[in-house]
Amino acid sequence: MRASAECLTRLHDMVRDDNYCVMLADARGVTIDYRVAHDRRKEFRHSGLHIGSCWSEDEEGTCGIANVLADLAPVTVHKTDHFRAAFTTLTCSAAPIFAPDGDLIGVLDASAVQSPDNRESQRIVNRLVRDSATLIENACFLQRMASCWILFGHQSRNHVEVRPDLLIAFDESGNVVAANRRASEWMPCPNGPHHIDEIFDPLHVKLRDIGHTGTIAQLRLRANGTVLYARVRAPFGHVGRRGPVARHGAIPLSHESGAPAREHDCSALGPFLRSTDARVVENARIAQRVAGKRLPILLQGETGVGKEVFARAIHNAGARRNRPFIAVSCCALPESRIRRELFEYGPGPFEAARRADIRGTIAMADGGTLFLDEIGDMPLAQQASLLRVLADGVMVTVDGKSSRHVDVNVICATQRDLAHMTHTGAFRDDLYYRLSGAALTLPPLRERHDIAALIDTIFADEAQAVDRPLTLDATLAARLAMYAWPGNLRQLRTAIRYACAVCDTELVDTRHVDAILASQLPPVAPPTTKPTARVRAHASMPAQSSPIRART
Repeated sequence: MRASAECLTRLHDMVRDDNYCVMLADARGVTIDYRVAHDRRKEFRHSGLHIGSCWSEDEEGTCGIANVLADLAPVTVHKTDHFRAAFTTLTCSAAPIFAPDGDLIGVLDASAVQSPDNRESQRIVNRLVRDSATLIENACFLQRMASCWILFGHQSRNHVEVRPDLLIAFDESGNVVAANRRASEWMPCPNGPHHIDEIFDPLHVKLRDIGHTGTIAQLRLRANGTVLYARVRAPFGHVGRRGPVARHGAIPLSHESGAPAREHDCSALGPFLRSTDARVVENARIAQRVAGKRLPILLQGETGVGKEVFARAIHNAGARRNRPFIAVSCCALPESRIRRELFEYGPGPFEAARRADIRGTIAMADGGTLFLDEIGDMPLAQQASLLRVLADGVMVTVDGKSSRHVDVNVICATQRDLAHMTHTGAFRDDLYYRLSGAALTLPPLRERHDIAALIDTIFADEAQAVDRPLTLDATLAARLAMYAWPGNLRQLRTAIRYACAVCDTELVDTRHVDAILASQLPPVAPPTTKPTARVRAHASMPAQSSPIRART
């Protein structure tokens, strides 16, 4: 949602005059975001185009989103191509959105209620949808790979910064962690591990020097000799040998140097290990030791403290980081569907004709990590099924006639007191003991000692989404750090995102905070000198005096 919002708005701006709406669907075909002209909302809703509508083939037959879910390729489904007679006036152009690991995570769709009969009239819209889906895909890549070094590449020097073609994420030692689809096509062995030096032959410059200067450098692809232009972005918050940098910094040592990197910098848990809050660091140290050790992990903490973010970091720090990370909210699924969604696999009555392998969520996580959010809300009947999977690794088919083994690491999260729930009978005690192999409690934001650094980091992150430089007012930053934040990190990020969005000047101050929140922020003592704005540090500035300036 975060990676796609701006792209949805821009795409709709390009097609709204031709009476199109724009929809974003998840991997099951459910519309989760939507753009439509306000005066036409009722008309589109009457045609089924609204948030919450499901466009899977089971629900609606042949349509744009359903075809993408089935074939994993862009498509235009025009008028009478639709299965349902009610949709034969619609035209839909849709394209898939893939995660860095190659899994389908969503579908982008532009639909019109009325359009010319000629299919060729949809060619431009189809291209716009495909290009926008690629932009969203790359935005997801950058968001998920923020803890890695990222190489941006393009055959034109002028496009490296504004619209890179290739994105490659790699760790401190230069080992490739992920690549976008275009970059994967250029790799010598797309399915195998790589070192960055095996892919590129730098021209007149060592790869590590690109990060030192923050410049655009010329590289040659070893596979075919093609010359590219590239720049390298450091992991967000990386501390290099010249101080903290958010966009550029010292490149990790290349394969040739042979010098080992520090252990904590090689891990996706590095940002947590570098925190100034002792509890965060201790949690990260324990997680680093147990990551990938086939030990269930239970994350406890209030809503919004970042349990899923921490779970993803644990996954990325282990040996299964290149395998699926599947997240499931146990409170979002109705009890009538939870068994089908989680525990079963095989074709159902509607899927059999098209696909032979419809997998439940646990089967999708085979070989990787299964993250069960709000595990305390799982019904007792399904807790027994989960216990069997954890104990025996056994899944059953939809018809119950056969079974298969799965290999998953399980990370669970809850804001409830599971130990107390076992005493009241609301949660199985045998499942609780199995899930809590390593139990970690994430502290609420009001108790964290690194809240000032978190505010700086989140502000710099959110300010990148706007098209002009933004500066965080020091007084506002101090008031934000003193607030209790009942919604924790989620509420903090939302508040800063809102302030950056509505700010019409370069300085983001209390005027730009939501009015209700602004009235609740504690005052700060008047300074003896005029407060200065927090700006981003230059590389030569010491860490303890680094202001924050965020720039796109």
